[in-house]
Amino acid sequence: MSSILTNNSAMVALQTLKTINKDLGSTQSAISTGKEVATAKDNAAIWAVSKVMESDASGFKTIGDGLSLGEATVAVAQKAAEQIVDILTEMKDLIIGAQGENVDHAKIATDLTAKQDQITDIVSGAQFNGHNLLNNAGGPLQVLASLDRSGAGTPVPNYITVASVDFETSLDFSNIDVTTDAASRATSLDEIDTLIGTAVDGAAALGSSNKHIADQGTFVGNMVDSLNSGVGALVDADMEAASARLQALQVQQQLATQSLSIANQAPQNILSLFR
Repeated sequence: MSSILTNNSAMVALQTLKTINKDLGSTQSAISTGKEVATAKDNAAIWAVSKVMESDASGFKTIGDGLSLGEATVAVAQKAAEQIVDILTEMKDLIIGAQGENVDHAKIATDLTAKQDQITDIVSGAQFNGHNLLNNAGGPLQVLASLDRSGAGTPVPNYITVASVDFETSLDFSNIDVTTDAASRATSLDEIDTLIGTAVDGAAALGSSNKHIADQGTFVGNMVDSLNSGVGALVDADMEAASARLQALQVQQQLATQSLSIANQAPQNILSLFR
């Protein structure tokens, strides 16, 4: 039955065209933004998961920045400790030279004092961003390493703790004396060996902590890359597929428009029945 009031063919063609236009708009949006899921309206579940992952990636990036700062702080202390080991070795050479009787012990003592002062200056100046790991004033360094979370639980901060080696206290030169007698010079030789051992242990501890922080920084960087890759897998558009779909929808749009035009002409055909 034909009707001039109700054109079922036109309504079907119009609904088809609306559906095609909607899909075409979504495909064009995916191509322009590069995202299949750009808003919660596109896919609420996927969008929510991606936002949580993006938040985690941003948090880990901040942690990575903090690890870089911590690594630099420890590196300054490590280099200073290694330099102190070198100076103590030079002091040992002087003390060995002072074991003889026919040397200028006073001159050697002056050189030793100068090197002690140099070590003191290094200890007091080996700070980065206000933190010094070679004296006890700064205390241990707490470096945020990660945020540990089990399931949907609250994130728990995990720290790498770098203890101060406190050379200010442990490097005591009060027993270094090469001017009094042979016994004091022998004692000084034993004492400098002890001090070198203390400095070596401190430098090694700082080096170990520095590597720990550096390795953690590498891990965190890889974690950020993995999270970003995961987000991309969830929300990024497949550009090849989107391009092919765009072309197909454009053809469908043209055909649907033509079908609607034909359907709209149907009532005009009814006039021929009354001629």
